[in-house]
Amino acid sequence: MAVLMLLAGLVLLIAGGEGLVRGASRLAAALGISPLIIGLTVVAFGTSSPEFAVSLIASLSGQANLMVGNIIGSNIFNVLFILGLSAMITPLIISQQLVRLDVPLMVVVSLLTLLLTLDGHFNQIEGFIFFAGLIGYLFLLFRIGQRESAEVKEEYEHEFGSRPQGNGRHIFINILLAAGGLAMLVFGSRWLVQGSVEIARALGVSELVIGLTIIAAGTSMPEVITSVIASLRGERDIAVGNVVGSNLFNLLGVLGLTALVTPGGVTIAESARQL
Repeated sequence: MAVLMLLAGLVLLIAGGEGLVRGASRLAAALGISPLIIGLTVVAFGTSSPEFAVSLIASLSGQANLMVGNIIGSNIFNVLFILGLSAMITPLIISQQLVRLDVPLMVVVSLLTLLLTLDGHFNQIEGFIFFAGLIGYLFLLFRIGQRESAEVKEEYEHEFGSRPQGNGRHIFINILLAAGGLAMLVFGSRWLVQGSVEIARALGVSELVIGLTIIAAGTSMPEVITSVIASLRGERDIAVGNVVGSNLFNLLGVLGLTALVTPGGVTIAESARQL
């Protein structure tokens, strides 16, 4: 049963990733928004929803180590495995916005997370600051999207073809396609994690090791599938934006909101701080 659940989860992840990338890229074209902005927001936050669900439940259940390990493990997995695998498939062209804004911000937030957790605690005030930072980042991306130059839009049309007409029916269909893909990613990752955990337990692997490895990698499967499919389809901005945006969302959104809603904040173990 566990093997069937694992395979079914993998199938849903592949189908969901394809639907999410297709819907998101077409929606970006129809609305005149760059694929990078879509990748940093809709795709990145959507594929990080499994991390959010697992981390919130783990923290409220008193399993803070599992929550922190899931976030840190997922971010490491995103950069090393997903970005590396995507670049092996096709050379990734990095936009200037990523170099000047998003990647430096990801590094700064990561270092800030380290500094704030040195005392072994991430309190509710710090969680509020992080979550407020996420809202500010989204607002900044929205403003950048509004100021996109005609040259950027022309470059998009040159690379991906002319934009489809942004009529209401077309936009609605692509929203449904992206939402359906996201739903399959969420359910697929859940089944994949459950199946993997059952198999690991049957093999005698400890709960802690399961949480810090299988859970972290399993909840990152939507990012893996989405970025790989985006690379294969030539949507390289979505592939890179998905990784950077997911890491920012994991720290600012998942860690921030989890600490904000958890009574007393989140306790960070010494082993987690070292990791």
